[in-house]
Order: sequence, then structure tokens, then C-alpha cells
Amino acid sequence: MHADVLVIGTGIAGLSYAVRLAKMSPDAKIIMISKRDLLESNTKYAQGGIAVVSNFIKDSYEDHVKDTMEASAYTSNENVVDFVVREGPARVKELIEWGAQFDTKGKKLHLGKEGGHSAERIVHYKDRSGLHIQNALIAKVRSFKNITFFENHSLVDLITDHHIPNSKKGRCYGAYVISKKDEEIVKITAQLTVLSTGGAGQVYVHTTNPTAATGDGLGAAYRAKVHIENLHFVQFHPTALFPKIDGNTFLITEAIRGAGSILRNLRGEAFMQHYDERLDLAPRDIVSRAIHAEMKKHNIRHVYLDATQIDTEKLKQEFPTILTNCLKVGIDISKDYIPVLPAAHYICGGIDVNEQSQSSLAGLYAIGECSHTGLHGANRLASNSLLEALVFAARAAKHSSEVLSKTELTSNFFNKIPNWKGTENVSNQKTERIRKLRVILQQIMSTNVGIIKTGKSLQQAEDELHKVYLSTMKLYQQNKLTPQLTTLRNLVSVAYLMIKQAQKYPKNKGVYFNKDYV
Repeated sequence: MHADVLVIGTGIAGLSYAVRLAKMSPDAKIIMISKRDLLESNTKYAQGGIAVVSNFIKDSYEDHVKDTMEASAYTSNENVVDFVVREGPARVKELIEWGAQFDTKGKKLHLGKEGGHSAERIVHYKDRSGLHIQNALIAKVRSFKNITFFENHSLVDLITDHHIPNSKKGRCYGAYVISKKDEEIVKITAQLTVLSTGGAGQVYVHTTNPTAATGDGLGAAYRAKVHIENLHFVQFHPTALFPKIDGNTFLITEAIRGAGSILRNLRGEAFMQHYDERLDLAPRDIVSRAIHAEMKKHNIRHVYLDATQIDTEKLKQEFPTILTNCLKVGIDISKDYIPVLPAAHYICGGIDVNEQSQSSLAGLYAIGECSHTGLHGANRLASNSLLEALVFAARAAKHSSEVLSKTELTSNFFNKIPNWKGTENVSNQKTERIRKLRVILQQIMSTNVGIIKTGKSLQQAEDELHKVYLSTMKLYQQNKLTPQLTTLRNLVSVAYLMIKQAQKYPKNKGVYFNKDYV
């Protein structure tokens, strides 16, 4: 297949990019690849909302910039922070025009408050903002005839000069993708390729990310020698529900702390006053380390979040998803404390891009969590991720539209790109081996490359991961490529980069904490 633009990933970044590009370049053929169905993305699981200045009486662009810089320990690119914050309101207004609806108070948007924010500025839809936004964008993107979708397809590798005989153009030409249903590898060539593949929380045992968040874009970009930065800045969300629901870790949004919930230890004592003057609404890195310290101090597996003092009607209105999911495991949050622990949530680094989302490889863009824009620095401010995705998707779409009018690659050139060559089938025994290697990898990362690291733990992680890498490469070289093997291969690549970049980072900043530096 061939497209003018291939978009890999269908969260808020990929979908909003496609909508804007389809409007600006109605003759451009756009193909979108979704790893699961269109609805299943990291965006779907975002509860909080979008951080955007809309009440200029109690808030300002300058305050939002200041909060973002403070949360990142002043490691964010202030120029990037400034234009993202200032372009945010227009992007949210656009989202509303495309069908998204947000909670209101009278005629104005109802604004929530989350950790690290000095004002109420979180635009939201109850506690399921991401799901609502995702549904609105899917409906909008389906209205364009020049957009084609392929659901249940995973990224295998980017197509670069490496795959083309005698080609030295130094750019990306599309991607090889694999279908989940029949495990066929499809070649999709494109003038421009956009990675919007989300994060890689699945390198850890406990993550708020869905099962599809396996760093596919990051792994493929790494193998294509694309510049990747700051993967060692992994943000752990302080409050994930301790009992898993259907094998998944459920996120307890920060907004419920903004509404008055209090963290308590197993004796029922509030403890955040011992760690930060902002108490339960301190930035996520501080709260996560505080919880980790309490768990270690008392040798416990979780702490508690107390929402019992919040009015029951308010809980029903603003946090129905949390209410419902906690009831599934026998917890009535209006009466019971919620057992919580930190879980891997968001990677602040990624594929390094410029202000138009262009990567170091010509013809390749990266938007959303898989990108490194400079906005988050060493620690992301709560609810800035959806904001970043919207702003950079818009910028990437505008730039892509301009580039498409000048592209010179011909169909004859694309015809030279070979199809993927496969090998033998994978037995059930090999499939079980892939699953076990994935579990081992998650345990290595959770034990050694979690909230607290040391030089020794990072070296141990590198040594143990190398064994997983050798086993994975043996499977890759001797067997037919399957979606499961593709996923494992990407997880290994991302885990390796996380470890190596963590080993090179010389100080404690933001979410990065190495005990040796204390």
C-alpha cells in the first residue's frame, strides 16, 4: 500500500493530527494504523483532562509557564513551554468544535485543580476525559473520505535507506506493520510518516498504561538510528489502585486529591506534611517518592487514599469511574480508604523533535508521548500531556501540509522497496517463551529501574536484560515474526535505552532519583 501520509497510533495526537491535515490537504491520502481498535489508546485512560488557561481573572499564561517550569525542576525548554501554554486555549476550542464536550459550571468551563498547579485550570469531562475526547475525535476523523484505517496492526520497523538497495537519501519512507489476525506483514510506503504510538509503561509490572503501551515507536525509531532523549525520566503516578482489575492497574486521578482526598499510612496517619509543604498536591515525583518511603519504612505494599470527607454526591458527579471501579474490588470510596501505590505512568522523554515535531530522520514526525518536545523536562506537570499532544499535532499537520506540496519521491522509487521476508512458524511453546521473557523484563525494570535507583541496581538491570536480549534475538532470527515477538523486541530496546540513559545521568532531578547521589 502507499499513502501520502502514514500515521501510526490513534490517540489524541494521531487523531487530531489527521483531522487537521485532512482539512488542510483534502487531496492527501492518509492511512492510520491502530494497534488495537481505534478506541484503545493511552488517551482513553486519561482521567484528569487538559491543563489550559481559561479563567484569566484567577489564572494567567505566566502562572501556567511558572508551574510547568517548577514541576520540571527548571529543566523544561521555556520557549516551548511558553508557546504550548499560549496555543492551548485555541486547540481546546477547536476540540470542542469537533464534538468534545467538557463539564461546565453555569456558562463557563468547570476547572479542576491537580498537583503542581497554582490555579484551577484542568478542563475535563467528569473523571473520564480521555475516553470522551477519544470518542469525539474518532467520530470526527471518520467523517473524512481521505482517511483510511487499519485496526489491529502493529508497527514492526520503519522503512529507511537500510531497506533499499543503493538508496542514500537519508529519510523515512513508511513502515512495515503486522496484522494481529493473520500475522501478515504489510509494507506501507509513504511520503511522510508520523509516529504517535504512545508510551512504554509495559516495561514495568505496575503501570497505568494499557497493555498496548509497549514503546513500539520508540523501539522502531531506535533501530532506525533516530535521536532519542531523556527516557530515564519516567514519571510514576502516585496513586494507582493496589488490587488489579482484570489484570490491569487502575489509575486514581490526581483530581480526587485536588477535591480534598488525603494520603494516609496503614495506621491512618496523614504523612505528606513530612515530605512537602504542598502536602497531597505536591508534584507527582515528590508524592511518589513519599509513598515509596512510607511503604519501605513500614514494610507495606501500599498506602491509603482517604476520600471519605468528600461529599458523596460530588463523588458520584465528578468521579463516577473511580467509584464504579473501586466497587468492583469491594471498596466504597465514600466510606472506605482506597489502597494505592505508585505505578509507571508517563515517559517524559522520547523521540527528539523540533517545534514542528520533525525528528532527526527526514520524513519522520513524532507526536504525543513517544516524542520529546522539551515541554516536560525532568518531570511532567499534571494534565500537560494532552495539551502537548494537541499543540504539537497541530504544528506537525501544518508543516506536513506544506511539505507535501513539495515532495519529489516518485512511485517508481517506492516500487523498489522490498516486501518483508519471513521465516518459519512459531510453535505454542515459543509463544509461551515470549510471554515469560516479557514477564522477566518487567521484573528486572521494576526491581532495578523504578522510583529509586542506584549504580548497582542499574548495572544489575543491564546484565540481566542482556540475557533477555540474547533470547529475544534468537527467537527473532529463527522464527516467523508475530505481534507478540514484535512487542517483546520493542520492549527490550526501550528498556535498554532507559537503563543506559539513566547510567549517564549525573544528578537527581525531577522524577530521576539515584540513591548514590544523596
